[in-house]
Order: sequence, then C-alpha cells, then structure tokens
Amino acid sequence: MDNYPNQNTGSQTFGGVFNQEFSQPISVKDLGIIEDQLYNEALAFKKWSVYTNQLQDQQLKTIAQTTAQHHRQHFDTLQNYLNSQNV
Repeated sequence: MDNYPNQNTGSQTFGGVFNQEFSQPISVKDLGIIEDQLYNEALAFKKWSVYTNQLQDQQLKTIAQTTAQHHRQHFDTLQNYLNSQNV
C-alpha cells in the first residue's frame, strides 16, 4: 500500500483507507485485533514450518519455507509495533 503523509495533522493515510494518529495510544479494540493477528501469524508460521519438514519435493519445500518466513516477518512486524507502543 502507498503511504500518504498528511503534514498538517501528523497523521498518515494508508492506501487511502484510514487515518492513524501516531500520537494517540492504541485502543483496547485495536489491541485485541492485533493480539488475534499475532496468534494467527504464529499459528501459520508453525503450520508452514511443519509442511516444510514433511515435504519431499524441493520446489514445494522452498515454497513452504518462504511462506513460513513471510508469516514470521508479519509476526515480528506486529510484535515490534506493540513494543513501540509500550504495550
């Protein structure tokens, strides 16, 4: 998604979908959503890691490994965001 900074308000629009004020604390609802997504990403990483170990075909194994790494990166990104919010 493209990011479009709004220099007047200190907010940023993500792909024109929503505005997020960086100075506002994270809401309880948003925290719950992020925690759910953290769980989903961790589960997806574990599943794709198991697939990687079980597959015999090298092409499929590589795809599974790459997919596992993507889910791990998503998990790390969400975790780093929460850490930056002092949650």
